[in-house]
Amino acid sequence: MKILVIGTGYVGSTTAMVFAELGWKVTGLDTDVHKIRQLRQGLLHFHEPGLEDLLKKHIQSGQIKFTTDKDKAIQESDVIFICVGTPSRPDGSADLRFVKQVASEIGQKMNGYKLVVTKSTVPVGTQELVTGWIEAAQEHFYPFDVASNPEFLREGKAVTDALNPDRIVIGSESKRATNLLKSLYHSVKCPFVITTPRTAELIKYASNAFLATKISYINELARLCDELNVNVKDVAGGIGLDPRIGSSFLQAGIGYGGSCFPKDVSALILTARQNNIELSVLEKVVKVNQTQHSYLTDKARTRLGSFSGKKIAILGLAFKPDTDDIREAPALRIIESLLNERAQLRLYDPIATLPHDAKYESVAVCLEVEEALKEADAVFLCTEWPIIRGIDWAQMKDVMAHGNVFDGRNILNAHDMQALGYYYQSIGSND
Repeated sequence: MKILVIGTGYVGSTTAMVFAELGWKVTGLDTDVHKIRQLRQGLLHFHEPGLEDLLKKHIQSGQIKFTTDKDKAIQESDVIFICVGTPSRPDGSADLRFVKQVASEIGQKMNGYKLVVTKSTVPVGTQELVTGWIEAAQEHFYPFDVASNPEFLREGKAVTDALNPDRIVIGSESKRATNLLKSLYHSVKCPFVITTPRTAELIKYASNAFLATKISYINELARLCDELNVNVKDVAGGIGLDPRIGSSFLQAGIGYGGSCFPKDVSALILTARQNNIELSVLEKVVKVNQTQHSYLTDKARTRLGSFSGKKIAILGLAFKPDTDDIREAPALRIIESLLNERAQLRLYDPIATLPHDAKYESVAVCLEVEEALKEADAVFLCTEWPIIRGIDWAQMKDVMAHGNVFDGRNILNAHDMQALGYYYQSIGSND
């Protein structure tokens, strides 16, 4: 069975490499000639631990190849995974133009039965739309099925998650399609959730929205902990031992970011509104997340008096460690807020970089932590990279002009920092 993965971004590249690792012949298709050229050379165009090793392994083994030839790729495939982007529109809805374009091209170029699988995160009802788009584009009738098989990958842990999933969700009305998809995953040991396409699509959104809810819940609780002189880390540890709650996603900080949670929560809220349902809990989740970074900058402003003219270091740009993804990263919100108040910024991240089209004044990008901290009036810790966790703060005390540390990820120990003579402010764990 030959697999085609359309779209070689984060989800598509991971999907292609993992199916190659599972023993299938895989083709990756993209219209971006530069991306395809890089992939053919064994070079990944984003940072994801372990994925480039799989890429090089399976290019060499011949299990995977990459192309821009749509006609040949579609006609030679048995199963086609749609892994293109579904960015947010201004109103929060998912933009399906790339999914529609791919579905139409499949309809035009197919030459026999195809199983088409939406791997992209899409609104409820998209499977029906994809079916209609393929049918409308067919010049000659060929049978096909459209199924939903959402991904549940964590950036920075994608290879582990894909090879050792906690569940595989298959949404299909067709027994043939269901059996085909199950056969692709035959060597994977985990529970299978076999359901309708609409249910599968909603499971993906509901999963991300629930995890986002846990983050905003602990972040809002951290604000109360500050007022009560209670350590939110101890609270999170205590409630996380309850198996009904669990310890994951209970780390207080400056909020969630990335390509999934902000987009998916907004899309789910909009879907509810379109069906005359109010998801008030999720609306509050979004509000907390949008204001969480300002909770820390407000505390910094109280300490510094004003940001104008202050030299401030930002350590960490990525929304989480082990990724170069800065989409919706809280660090960017902090940067924008500080620049609006005329601060002088020095930025450091071991992997992530500012957008190529970003034109920030009063910003210097540094290659070393010490360079960013040199003569700084304050520092904001925005990503919990190991190199940032491991900073020798005793040594950095003489590097900074003033020892003001604002820990947006609760990385450090308040007592240790205060003993070194720093003014230390975290979120809900300053005791």
